[in-house]
Amino acid sequence: GNGFGNHLDQLSEPRHVFVDRDHSVYVSDYENHRVMKWKEGAKQGIVVAGGQGQGNSLTQLNHPQGVVVDQLNTVYVADFGNRRIIRWPKGATQGSVIVGGNGCGAQSNQLNGPVGLSFDRHGNLYVVDFGNARVQKFNIE
Repeated sequence: GNGFGNHLDQLSEPRHVFVDRDHSVYVSDYENHRVMKWKEGAKQGIVVAGGQGQGNSLTQLNHPQGVVVDQLNTVYVADFGNRRIIRWPKGATQGSVIVGGNGCGAQSNQLNGPVGLSFDRHGNLYVVDFGNARVQKFNIE
């Protein structure tokens, strides 16, 4: 590492890591409100989600936690502070909310601190909802 910071070769409180089939490493950069990607052997990362400061617009994240990347290089992020799961297609300048984003709560369409996510082989999304002490399953189209 190159110490704490917000440069492309730095992280600030990294939380989760995902390694894809090409050995690229994705890291949720909690305090920089972004997800970074490092290709194998790279000295600097690339911002693939967020990176526009803390906020709740579709170009922003708020303390990202879990991150998963699918075979199309779409990045899925547990956007902890915004209580949502957001999807960023490869090369996109903004994401789209696929789960949550309906305020803090315990209804089936609400999250309260999503921290982890994973897909099963059928494409169902599982979300660890820390604040509601539950794991939810979603069918994502």
